[in-house]
Amino acid sequence: MGSLWGGRFEKDMDDTVKLFNASIAFDQRLYNEDIDGSVAHVKMLAEQNIISLDESEKIIDGLEVIRNKITNGEIVFNVDDEDIHMAIESRLIEQIGDAGKKLHTARSRNDQCQVDVRMYLKNEIMEIKERLFYLESVILEKAEKYHNFITVGFTHMQHAQPITLGFMFMAYFQMFKRDIERLTDTYDRMNVCPLGACALAGTTLPINRHRTAELLGFSAPTENAMDSVSDRDYSLEFLSNASISMMHLSRWAEEFVWWNSSEFSYIAIDDSYCTGSSIMPQKKNPDMAELLRGKVGRVYGDMIQLLTVMKGTPLAYNKDFQEDKEGLFDAVDTWKSSILIFANMLEKTEFKMDQIEKQFTKGFLNATDIAEHFVKIGIPFREAHSIVGQMVKVCENKNCDFNNLTDDEINSIDARITKKLLGDISLEACVNARVSFGGTAPVEVKRQIEIGRKWLDSLL
Repeated sequence: MGSLWGGRFEKDMDDTVKLFNASIAFDQRLYNEDIDGSVAHVKMLAEQNIISLDESEKIIDGLEVIRNKITNGEIVFNVDDEDIHMAIESRLIEQIGDAGKKLHTARSRNDQCQVDVRMYLKNEIMEIKERLFYLESVILEKAEKYHNFITVGFTHMQHAQPITLGFMFMAYFQMFKRDIERLTDTYDRMNVCPLGACALAGTTLPINRHRTAELLGFSAPTENAMDSVSDRDYSLEFLSNASISMMHLSRWAEEFVWWNSSEFSYIAIDDSYCTGSSIMPQKKNPDMAELLRGKVGRVYGDMIQLLTVMKGTPLAYNKDFQEDKEGLFDAVDTWKSSILIFANMLEKTEFKMDQIEKQFTKGFLNATDIAEHFVKIGIPFREAHSIVGQMVKVCENKNCDFNNLTDDEINSIDARITKKLLGDISLEACVNARVSFGGTAPVEVKRQIEIGRKWLDSLL
């Protein structure tokens, strides 16, 4: 059977052009969505008396037969199929005859591919959100377990202040919370149905686009037919969401790589998420964390690729738009697998507190707390900052910490200060005192965990 669009052509496509033009190699994964869209479309056509009910039933029965054959591997696609839309329609016509020729009434591949991708992406967004929910639940469990375990907080990769591990976990919880919220917003914005926009200008036939949207589970039809077939904003928005979330995973994966190093030795990653060396028998490499860190680059690339495709395309449809799917599919697959791998790895990773505690004597972690203590006794913060800075310098020269300073040394820096005025500068006291809203104190971390649980429960 010749091409379904070849009526005005005298020559068939060159074989190399067929290969270059075809999208069946990748868009065949949309076959379920394509058939769902077609079923809704012919139901609407029958309801509007554009085709008969008998024709509608024949078409739907034929489509379901084709769906089963594809699912069972009985249909093998090739370059002559061109794309999933033509592949299904041509087989339908072969199977049921003239009734199948009415399937494409009042639609174009331009709006057909758009409804397919939107339905596909809606389903994938729900699955990705489920995986993010799982990751968030793991984070909450870890935050609860380690809510009062002290570790080193860094800025500029230098020791900064003491924090709790639970506090650190809840920082990442907030990142993935925003990822979920962005996906929800994207879903709501893209939940409109382009089917019936046809090539770019709608149709003279008395279709009911609201009915088609209802049958396919969309909130409404798209408002403008020309925009409907040329819009890829929703894919770009999804790719942006994927890129941001993958960046969050990559940041944490980077910390896993540091924490797993001999210099840190903060964590014990389960063997099932590490690999060994082909030459060095002692090695236990954090390869999953490293690979997660690397995967973000391909998702960034997927977003940039589509942005580049779209930047020079005039209204309405252009063949360039065929390049919207491979990167999107890749980003979906990469993001989904990355979330699951990281969540499972995180769940099976434990912190080595004995190793972490060895770092507490480095970097004057309680310096800010001493400065704030001086503020409480009436010393302006800038003066307090300078005093503590001078105390650090003396400690560095003596190779000691604040507790080893003498009254004379402290008093020589500022006559208002004595060793007794330093108060309790243990790391436990410092952490417990940081009860400001959103702070690292265990009681405040517990509050954050409780709020996090309520939010997550409200979505499940």
